[in-house]
Amino acid sequence: MVQDVFEFYASANGDRWLLHRGADDVTMVRHVPNIASGGKPTDTSVGDFLASAHATPQGEALLASVENLAGCAVGGQPSTVRATINRPTVEGLLLAAVRVRTFANERHLTNASGFFFARHERLFLVTSRHVVHDTASEHFPDRLEIELHIDSENLGASTWFSLALYAEGMSLWREGADGGGEVDVAALEVLREQLPRTAVFEAFEPEHLPKAQDVMPVGSSVLIVGFPLGFHDSLHHLPVVRQGVIASAFGLRFQGKGCFITDARTHRGTSGAPVVMSDANSATGSSRCALPWKLLGIHSSTIDMGGRDLQVDESLGLNSAWYADILMAITRPPLQGATMTAHNEADEHSDQEDVERDAPQPTIE
Repeated sequence: MVQDVFEFYASANGDRWLLHRGADDVTMVRHVPNIASGGKPTDTSVGDFLASAHATPQGEALLASVENLAGCAVGGQPSTVRATINRPTVEGLLLAAVRVRTFANERHLTNASGFFFARHERLFLVTSRHVVHDTASEHFPDRLEIELHIDSENLGASTWFSLALYAEGMSLWREGADGGGEVDVAALEVLREQLPRTAVFEAFEPEHLPKAQDVMPVGSSVLIVGFPLGFHDSLHHLPVVRQGVIASAFGLRFQGKGCFITDARTHRGTSGAPVVMSDANSATGSSRCALPWKLLGIHSSTIDMGGRDLQVDESLGLNSAWYADILMAITRPPLQGATMTAHNEADEHSDQEDVERDAPQPTIE
């Protein structure tokens, strides 16, 4: 039996989420924002909250609380509640990657890959920067479409969700640069309340980024999760996975740029795909989740030698992937009345999870 008021999650910035009994003795979820955000509580039904807060820390906390309560109700036996609430039986990694299409007005331009990244309560679509804007190829879309699952019981049910790239003549995506120049990564904020109420997806978080002490030996196996040439499981609307290895010293800036090299077979349409490595520690502790992976980078493009003899020499079969820690720079909340940069000691939202490297930190453009 749920107490009259039960707090199940509190965020680092002071926001609180509680279960309480509302009108007609119905259990509701109450969100109490921090004082800086106004502190005015709002109530939501449990069902609507689970649908809108999918893959967020507070959503996961409520599921865990429901699981614990259900377990107590049946004498401590393992509960199946968590597995049946908005949790399809498919590898979570495949639900984090999304199929991307670019458009200029109603004209379909290109296909690409992307993935979700969540930071605090904010959600971002991450892809390659050249997917949203590329002067060299004269690629100038004005919106993206991403394919979303909308029924946890039926992966065949999906819908296309449109994301504008401009508003009042200003670009909406975030991008970065560092001492080596522009970084081929873009992040576009997705407002959760505008997503379909039953949208089913997973999202990487800062805890999925490598820590400074992590060792990624050259030759280590990685996966690139995307939609090569648009190819995918068209029945269940899921991506495919290419296997590769780390082909340069991880943690060092390859040729002075904020990227590393992978040896994998890739194609057009894979741009923006997450590059991940299995996380052996994810099955224990608080990191036990649907994404037992380390997010190493964002696939950008294939690499070839300009002077290669096309009749004699095979292509290198190598690819560039930008280090994923750029996401901690380009998803950081802007300071009121200040220029947004990757590093600002006055930023009250700085995370302990920020990944530090000896390389120059990127700046937001």
